[in-house]
Amino acid sequence: MKGETAEHWAAHFLQQQGLKLITQNFRCRLGEIDLILRDGETLVFVEVRQRSSADYGGAAASIDRHKQHRLILAANYYLMKLSHMPPCRFDVMLMDDDKGLHVEWLKNAFDA
Repeated sequence: MKGETAEHWAAHFLQQQGLKLITQNFRCRLGEIDLILRDGETLVFVEVRQRSSADYGGAAASIDRHKQHRLILAANYYLMKLSHMPPCRFDVMLMDDDKGLHVEWLKNAFDA
């Protein structure tokens, strides 16, 4: 599964779980957020990570401190444009294709 396909799959999956898609591939000079959704009153910033192999830690290991920092910067930029500050969280969708597709949804994966 390629990156763009993984993001579309993740968006569909999360919408099936009751979240409402706001935007996909939000980009600014500070970084990129794959998906932004609403879960009730909570704004959810989602990073989708797909790896064809679990070697070297798989998809989870690719979200290091630097990547988290870039996501937080991009989320803060997005939030500055809103008229009010909603509760927020950072979720991660992990997809490893090593031996069949393994998907894991980590709610509140890290804090800002």
